[in-house]
Amino acid sequence: MTFLLDEIALATARLAEAGVPSPRTDAEEIAAYVHGVRRSELHNVTDSDFDALFWEGVARREAREPLQHITGRAYFRYLSLEVGPGVFVPRPETEVVAGWAIERLREMDVASPVVVDLGTGSGAIALSIAQEIALATVHAVEVDPDAYRWAKRNILEHGQGRVHLHPEDLADALSELNGQVDLVISNPPYIPPGAIPRDPEVRDYDPHRALYGSGSDGLDEVRAVERTARRLLRPGGFVAVEHADEQGTPVYLIFSEDNGWRDVRSRQDLTRRDRFVTARFGQE
Repeated sequence: MTFLLDEIALATARLAEAGVPSPRTDAEEIAAYVHGVRRSELHNVTDSDFDALFWEGVARREAREPLQHITGRAYFRYLSLEVGPGVFVPRPETEVVAGWAIERLREMDVASPVVVDLGTGSGAIALSIAQEIALATVHAVEVDPDAYRWAKRNILEHGQGRVHLHPEDLADALSELNGQVDLVISNPPYIPPGAIPRDPEVRDYDPHRALYGSGSDGLDEVRAVERTARRLLRPGGFVAVEHADEQGTPVYLIFSEDNGWRDVRSRQDLTRRDRFVTARFGQE
């Protein structure tokens, strides 16, 4: 065993003691980042090439700083995105929401679908759709200036000219597209004011504007997404909105039949928890 692999074993124990959920993976990711290799190549790092900056990264992770802030990268579906302070780090559960949207777009009888991502953050959802639906035109909306800068960087790297970034509020964005959009998707802020996220990576590092929704139940932004989607979608178009696992019923009720919504469904993530609501607009 090499010196680096010995150090990774020690770091794994430290991270586990600190309560990090995936200590071995995180120790290896930090080692790979510091040494400029893939995780599968860590055994090739010679003892003389060991970089003590590894332990600086481990200490930051031990303090529960997000791994993605340490490495500067977040992985989302097939993408590697730049992230850091000021932008929400995309989570695996959101990959399920994006996957549902991508499946619906593949099923549509539309040659070049138009998609809107409301509150794009890092651009993860918008860029995944553009990457996996070759002829889609995607409009990404982000009003927060810090998040907008991260989205712009990622769109320049991965957008292929088909993701258009708009510095607008999701409540009144893109009026020029009214009635023309095939799918609206959003992971808006939804944590109720006063609630405290369990994970320190979320509580202490993700921007509060991306976490905490308005209104007593935290769902005013979801209500704004519903109104905007109703305005933007063509008849038969779809919407998908992420929410907290205990918010499935109230978010479901926001998409009422009286407002033209059909086929409203609560859908689960990979842990079988309610995670997002989908609906189809204005078509029997």
